[in-house]
Amino acid sequence: MEKKDDIHMRCLVYQKLFKEMDYVYRNTAKICGLSECAFWVLYSLRVDDGEPTQSELAFALHQPKQTINSALKQLKARGFLRLNHNNGRRHKPIELTEPGINFAERTVDKVISAEVSALSHMSDSEQQMLLQLFSEHTNLLKSHVQDILRGGKG
Repeated sequence: MEKKDDIHMRCLVYQKLFKEMDYVYRNTAKICGLSECAFWVLYSLRVDDGEPTQSELAFALHQPKQTINSALKQLKARGFLRLNHNNGRRHKPIELTEPGINFAERTVDKVISAEVSALSHMSDSEQQMLLQLFSEHTNLLKSHVQDILRGGKG
């Protein structure tokens, strides 16, 4: 059986790696002249098919609607996107403009390419293992945190 100190040490290493990854994206957003949320909105618009609504982006990015709204305002003010009013007031699909596409090609698309390149240096089985273990850890963490918040031991 593993010692408790070993598990704590692995948690610290995991947190350092997680924070380093977070820094990579936060710093990239800053270099692009975007807030973190605006960066992720633009990223989502490049990798997801279709024209999502604000609610769909909030759900996909795990952000409050108001945070998404602020990011959309920032991107709209720069001329990078438009909100279509085809489906009524409550469902406004978000679409990149030509300047938005050009900006994304110079910024977010390069980050996406870097992600693909980084993963491509791992074997298929390593890629699958990374995703499977990260997903498993995320689900277990959510479950334990929810249990703690409900008054359980975790």
